[in-house]
Amino acid sequence: MCGIVAYIGPKDASPILLEGLQRLEYRGYDSAGVAVVAPATKSAPARLRVCKTKGRVADLAAALPARFKGSVGIGHTRWATHGVPSDANAHPHTDNEGRIAVVHNGIIENADELRAKLAADGALFRSETDTEVLAHLVAAHRAEGGELEDAVRAALKLVVGTYGIAVLDAEQPDRIVVARNGSPIVLGIGEKEMFAASDVSALVRYTRQVVHLEDGELATVRADGFRTFTEDARTVTRQPSTVDWEVGSYDTGGYAHYLLKEIHEQPGAVERTLSGRLDERFATAHLGGLNLDARELREIRRVKILGCGSAYYAGEMGAQLIEELARIPAHSEPASEFRYRNPVIEADTLYVAVSQSGETYDTLAAVQEVKRKGGRVLGVVNTVGSAIARECDGGIYLHAGPEISVASTKAFTSTVVAFALLALHFGRIHDLSPADGRRIVAGLKALPDQIREVLGQQAEIEKLAAAYADSQGMMFIGRVRGYPVAREGAQKLKEISYVHAEAYPASELKHGPLALISPELPTVALVPNDELLDKNLTALGEIKAREGRVLAVAHRQVEAKLADHCLVVPKSEPELDPLLLNIPLQLLAYHAAVALGRDVDKPRNLAKSVTVE
Repeated sequence: MCGIVAYIGPKDASPILLEGLQRLEYRGYDSAGVAVVAPATKSAPARLRVCKTKGRVADLAAALPARFKGSVGIGHTRWATHGVPSDANAHPHTDNEGRIAVVHNGIIENADELRAKLAADGALFRSETDTEVLAHLVAAHRAEGGELEDAVRAALKLVVGTYGIAVLDAEQPDRIVVARNGSPIVLGIGEKEMFAASDVSALVRYTRQVVHLEDGELATVRADGFRTFTEDARTVTRQPSTVDWEVGSYDTGGYAHYLLKEIHEQPGAVERTLSGRLDERFATAHLGGLNLDARELREIRRVKILGCGSAYYAGEMGAQLIEELARIPAHSEPASEFRYRNPVIEADTLYVAVSQSGETYDTLAAVQEVKRKGGRVLGVVNTVGSAIARECDGGIYLHAGPEISVASTKAFTSTVVAFALLALHFGRIHDLSPADGRRIVAGLKALPDQIREVLGQQAEIEKLAAAYADSQGMMFIGRVRGYPVAREGAQKLKEISYVHAEAYPASELKHGPLALISPELPTVALVPNDELLDKNLTALGEIKAREGRVLAVAHRQVEAKLADHCLVVPKSEPELDPLLLNIPLQLLAYHAAVALGRDVDKPRNLAKSVTVE
């Protein structure tokens, strides 16, 4: 949600800010804006110039005045939380004199209280946002004297809530002050220039050297370097790390959309997730990042997986893998619910937090709750150096590469592969035989080519998607291993095509959902060739008996009397089958969305990285 980019150095800031904002568009937003400090002249001091507008970054670029020069500036893409999308509510926000400019990700929970006090003291508010409070607070403290960073520290001490901010002061144009609490801020180190952003995607064109701020930290950024410190002015040392993602990873690469590109990148993403982690000699997985030895792992009696959205569904698949291969009770739960139900934290339970971005606020808060109560937490994340990765005791990096489209595909698949590795590792420490270990290792090694085989059916899936896209809704069904696949398939369809979709266990049809079956409501059925094949075929018969249309995703052709259409996918090991059954559902959702003319990469009302509650 929202995006921040900042620049200070010898170059004109505006083109850099606009380019950075374009790189952040995937996060979801409804307005955009930039502020630069116009340099002093013989007749006038340095002054702040602001341009902002409702709409896309392209609209902002079109609205930008021809002479909008300045070598220090901040930019923002806003996802509305306080106030409707409008020019006035767009960031940056300024104080009465137009001297201080602030961009902000997050939510200020005591904004109304602060607004009332500031207004009583003479502050003039021009927007409905909570962010404008910050601009007036910083201005009030700057009026008392001292440096900009002192004013920002003083202002933040009055704030309750989450924030990632960047602040400009026209009277101190040699610096930008940034701060983080619950919403990411990353510094980029260049040659005699510095950058800041909410996501490394805005920085990779200019630098690979980055510094991640921790919660409660601030930084003063100048062209020649940076200084990091806490709210009580205590200096902290942060060492740069190197970003290994290429600039080209943030381009569509000739595909019509990022989503389609990322679906087709899945074989390579799986290969990277597996790279160096399969041990064929002992039929197990190498996972040194867990920071748990075999003795400690044997003491684990339960696994609890926490995630939101697709990460939650990947966790459901992961829980089944762990139970099947390691015979340890495992369960997946929405992190957004877990943190509010005063959970019982058990010493012999391993908690696993799942987040593609590593910055999902609900999941991060759940991690912090577990740790506060003494629990052990592993992270399964895609972004190195992210908040969840730093907060956890250990974990698994996916190495799937950047995922730009809001809907998760390759990160989802890589997450399930990571859980397969974890389950294999657990299983071989417990009671999984070497023969079964070798079977799973071979199955994992075969996955990339099998995914390529499924992707080869794209033309057929595109035709099917066009045939089903105008349905009033769709039902997705599966049993046991197939049920989480059905849930993820329904999620994909609804979030990018806006077609209503629901998922049910196939075994539950007779307990209510059969009432919905009609020719107008097609069913997508997961029909793996496993021990439940006959029961799944029986469910298809129940649907066809009620004139329902059926699209089966199966390991072999389903009879025409049971399915109107059938997509056949390669057979893997039973425990790994869900990975391959899910791939056609991604393509089905994508082509349905295209057929309906949807904004595939940026679906309405959604954001890629949900960094607010």
